[in-house]
Amino acid sequence: MHSNLEILLVEDNPNDVELALHAFRANNLANDVAVARDGAEALQLLFDPERQVRPKVILLDLKLPKIDGLDVLRRVKSEPSTKLIPVVVLTSSREERDLVESYQLGVNSYIVKPIDFDQFTEAVRQLGLYWLLFNHPPT
Repeated sequence: MHSNLEILLVEDNPNDVELALHAFRANNLANDVAVARDGAEALQLLFDPERQVRPKVILLDLKLPKIDGLDVLRRVKSEPSTKLIPVVVLTSSREERDLVESYQLGVNSYIVKPIDFDQFTEAVRQLGLYWLLFNHPPT
């Protein structure tokens, strides 16, 4: 198991992945970031005994191929081994039902992606700083 993983970024949009990684690198937060490009890959990283990771935070898009973000969130929050990992939904969805269901499933935060490059970079920077430096999770 890789216990030193800081961030699991679950995002299928290559531009958003690159922007997020750029924001993490610019703020020295990119050392231990794994990227899953669909929901199936995210679940494999979290639950396959061969690859199992335990990130400090999961940044999760909702609109994903193969397995959508809500199903990933449902699984993460239903398993004793992962339910305490903070999950931040970072999505373009402004749909009320996605917001409500995310919180019902136990999401820690729900953020609608800014469209603007600088705003997106700043949002990701602040997320990384908060969840990695300021938040105190249970051990």
